[in-house]
Amino acid sequence: MSALLTVSGVSKRYPGVLALDRVNLRLQAGEIHALVGENGAGKSSLIKILTGVISPDEGEILLTGKPMRFSTPRESLAAGIAVVHQERNLIPRYSVAENIFLDRLPTRYGVVQRWRMQDEARRWLDVLELDVDPATPVRYLSVAQMQLVEIGRALSLESKVLLLDEPTASISEHEVARLMGVLRRLRDQGTGILFVSHKLEEIINLCDRITVLRDGQNVCDAQPLAGMNKDDIVTLMVGREAAVTELGARAATIGSCRLELTGVATAAGHKNINIKAHAGEIVGLYGLVGAGRTELAKALIGLDRITEGEVRIEGQPVRIHSPLEALRRWRLGYVSEDRKGEGLILSHSVTRNTAITVWHRLRRVGAFIWGSLEKDFIRPLMGRLDVRAPGLDHAVGNLSGGNQQKVAVAKWLAADTRVLIVDEPTVGVDVRTKGYLHQLLWKLADEGTAVLLITSELAEMIQLADRIYVMNGYRIVGEIANSHDYDEMSEALMQIIQNDNDVRTRPVRAREEVEGHHV
Repeated sequence: MSALLTVSGVSKRYPGVLALDRVNLRLQAGEIHALVGENGAGKSSLIKILTGVISPDEGEILLTGKPMRFSTPRESLAAGIAVVHQERNLIPRYSVAENIFLDRLPTRYGVVQRWRMQDEARRWLDVLELDVDPATPVRYLSVAQMQLVEIGRALSLESKVLLLDEPTASISEHEVARLMGVLRRLRDQGTGILFVSHKLEEIINLCDRITVLRDGQNVCDAQPLAGMNKDDIVTLMVGREAAVTELGARAATIGSCRLELTGVATAAGHKNINIKAHAGEIVGLYGLVGAGRTELAKALIGLDRITEGEVRIEGQPVRIHSPLEALRRWRLGYVSEDRKGEGLILSHSVTRNTAITVWHRLRRVGAFIWGSLEKDFIRPLMGRLDVRAPGLDHAVGNLSGGNQQKVAVAKWLAADTRVLIVDEPTVGVDVRTKGYLHQLLWKLADEGTAVLLITSELAEMIQLADRIYVMNGYRIVGEIANSHDYDEMSEALMQIIQNDNDVRTRPVRAREEVEGHHV
């Protein structure tokens, strides 16, 4: 059987870097094909070539047996290739429906038929069980909801090839299960799906065959996944026998209360939030998409208004008006889930992005920050996190998504915070780096940091947290000690959510009520 999509001998060079070296890939119609590799292995470069973002230096691409060379994303899309990129590409001020049908708005006599556009958008939102109004501006959605809108846009194209780059990175297991069902149905209807993910359990459970890249080269090409386990894939990725590091158990030494919320309400719609996080403790915030976890974190660092209640840091009542004040005055840090929009300055170097949280300390040696001083300070962090970049002066925007995430985490490790909120800390990182980031979080807690952990990956939450608060509808609906038994905890957490029958309106409406406008 001829392949639906064939990549033969594709190479791509950048100054000082050979990103792809004679890479091959074969995607059949009616299959879900995994593309995996460590950060910097070349996965994103290959996706960009297939979607016309960049051009290969050599090699051939065949689509249904016909040679293709895409100069723009529009040409790739017109040929039948749809993509969900790792980084979101939505227009915040446009509605959900407008983002789904961007460049192909339904019109009649030159006038956009908004009712038709919204009805069609609702069809794809229903497929993903995403309960948002299609007329809602995207800027009011959570990152996880935005991710699902991106997926809905790709599905609406009904293309014969669907490329998914880390599609489950910011959504909970409940939403992941729904998406997996959708993808299996598309596969059964003949769509060829290329699935890029660092979540190896998903790869094993979902995909039919696998292609592994290491340092821009093929390790395997279209190998059947039947009979392979997680350690087999890790060994292919890293090039040696390397089982995933198991953290085991951690005996937390709990100190004084570092962060306390009492009766907190916010302009985003939270009500009566009561939370405590102690020195040496990792406290989890778990909930489904739209639960209000990220919005609460942003209110704590001054990005949204706290309207009622009290926030105490180390016993002292605080009113924080900006992230800068949170860091410098209260040593409260926040690893954002949106590294592209909030966590990094993409046009700036690795050095500047990492050192930005400690500039005020480095300035003590003089009026200016010398580049060598910055580099000397952050170089050990780059080594610890294995950040792969041509140099410390390299722009962060030109790194792979996984390496960008490492830089986003590194800047807060440099800051030496007393309270650290980490929101989806391992999004887009490979399995080896993920294990190391987990070890770092435990080490931070062991050194006395109070860590507030937000993650959509239930296994990560159960592995790391000492206690878990459950959020639903912008409220705390339960608190549970973590037994670290996956089956027991996953059932208990979902039961708390299911038992919460008094679910408030969706977060967009909560914001409307507070701000008094209609969107």
